[in-house]
Amino acid sequence: MECIFCKIANKEIKSDIVYEDELLVAFKDIKPVAPTHVLIIPKKHIDGVQALKEEDEALVGKMIVKAKEIADQLGLKEGYRLVFNIGEHGGQTINHIHLHVIGGRPLMWPPG
Repeated sequence: MECIFCKIANKEIKSDIVYEDELLVAFKDIKPVAPTHVLIIPKKHIDGVQALKEEDEALVGKMIVKAKEIADQLGLKEGYRLVFNIGEHGGQTINHIHLHVIGGRPLMWPPG
């Protein structure tokens, strides 16, 4: 498989991992948009939110709960943003579902 996130999850590509368990890997984004920018991915390949099935509900819930825990661990006490980009027009550049945890500075709205 040519998916870069699957290669990160399988340790074929080095990354700055901040969390890992049997289902998820979280690592620092290589092109951060804020002082803290972490990506959370499932080890299971899912193209994106648009490809989710009912059986993935607990996995996505776990991604969000872990995002909160990682934000706490990284000291994002003043707030942070969680983002799923969906499809080309939504800004998704890698076809593997991933949740952005972005913080460490005031974030503006609208984002894009």
